[in-house]
Amino acid sequence: MRVEVLTGAELDDVLDDVARLRITVFHAFPYLYDGDFEYERSYLQTYRDSENAVLVGAFDGDKLVGAATGAPMIEHASDFAQAFEKTGLDLESIFYCAESVLLPEYRGLGIGHQFFDQREAHGRKLGKSYSCFCSVMRPDDHPMKPEGYRPLNGFWRKRGYDPLPGVVAHFKWKERGQTEQTDHDLQFWMREL
Repeated sequence: MRVEVLTGAELDDVLDDVARLRITVFHAFPYLYDGDFEYERSYLQTYRDSENAVLVGAFDGDKLVGAATGAPMIEHASDFAQAFEKTGLDLESIFYCAESVLLPEYRGLGIGHQFFDQREAHGRKLGKSYSCFCSVMRPDDHPMKPEGYRPLNGFWRKRGYDPLPGVVAHFKWKERGQTEQTDHDLQFWMREL
């Protein structure tokens, strides 16, 4: 297993694999995302084109088994500015640890910690004061919640993250089994770098 940081043109060889991986992992609870390759590939291109973004890839040999993205929050201002407007936080001071995806058979090996370690280090290198991410909000009694499901809240808290009360983003995506996109809420979590 190896975990490596990729930026800019270094992403060219992995973006298609990351798009497919995101569709696979986000298909499961709590996301329940019915993904679209073209959308995912276009979304990931923004990380390729940003000089301040980072992608951390986990490889088993040549096979990409996990990936985590991050970029300055200001690059996501159009999506998140409204959620943060009452916090008094300057978006310029925040590094956004966007999404992390890892195939289930590779979980529990410390890769998730490496994903955060590398993205947080990148944020500090850029002079950011805070690191944040958002998690999908689902009710405890959601009908598609698998038996034995454990949310990652404990993992995030051990890393020093806490939810930001009332700081919620709203997005639309198509869930499995649906024909139209529906609204979804995402809770922001933050820590100082």
